[in-house]
Amino acid sequence: MHKKTGVLMTENNKSINLSLPYQPPYVWDDMVDFLAQRAVEGVESVVDGEYRRTVTIPSGEKVHQGWITVANAPKTNSLSITMTPSLAPVSSQVINRVSHLFDTSRDPVEIYDKLKIMNQVSPDMCVPGTRVPGSFDPFEISTRAILGQQVTVKAARTLASRLASTFGGNFKTPFEELNMVFPHANTIYKLDAPIEDRLGPLGITGAKARAIYALAKALVTGVVSFSPNADPLEEMEKLLTLPGFGPWTVQYIGMRAFGWPDAFPHTDYGVKKALGGLKPQAILDISEDWKPWRSYATINLWYSLKKGGN
Repeated sequence: MHKKTGVLMTENNKSINLSLPYQPPYVWDDMVDFLAQRAVEGVESVVDGEYRRTVTIPSGEKVHQGWITVANAPKTNSLSITMTPSLAPVSSQVINRVSHLFDTSRDPVEIYDKLKIMNQVSPDMCVPGTRVPGSFDPFEISTRAILGQQVTVKAARTLASRLASTFGGNFKTPFEELNMVFPHANTIYKLDAPIEDRLGPLGITGAKARAIYALAKALVTGVVSFSPNADPLEEMEKLLTLPGFGPWTVQYIGMRAFGWPDAFPHTDYGVKKALGGLKPQAILDISEDWKPWRSYATINLWYSLKKGGN
């Protein structure tokens, strides 16, 4: 047992167990509900409040594959992570990715102090401890953002599952519902042209197929970077130059892939509905008071629709 950067780790022959601390409060149920509704079949699942997924992490010449589970441990204000020993060589990356996905590093009290003004719009619109769902794999979540353009969450989820099933590859886990991995950007980049002929049979439109390919190419060739050291605003500007990347898509990627705290997809249907159908400029105007935490404001707006029974 050892402690490193706040993470407690124990090991046995079958799994590695980690404890990742966070500052309370933490609205766990809303987080896992959000992830469950968008889980890519075969790649992710949420069972009894526990998040599970398959993992592929390239490291040098090797590719490490395995699975992880993440559960809340509220008594110790931490997340309980279990992963396969095959991921031990990249355990630090797994920890960083889980932290990013579950937004464990920021101070929820500071954020709520700024955003509680939202409750003047509607009581309990902003809830202390609300986190922004990030991503475990930025290419995966960005691809899903493209697939989600102008379709329902369910439809986007179906397309993402088809993409994983066709190009990701099978992978065996102890969990019946987890049996495949999501394709790497390099896999998509290497597909034979025209890309529409490869992704079209899955129900992916030509425009979305070209956008996914452009994203994969930009990442493989280094034009765009999801590195933790990258400047989110600079990279988001680059994404806007790619085919099929409009403001909504880029803001969504900013929020979930880059973890930029002030992303704000102000034209989003859910955002507009939560704010009573205000015009886009009026939404931008009211959001000035929510800076620099508008990603958190967005999540609170989305969650408010569920609380309101919409």
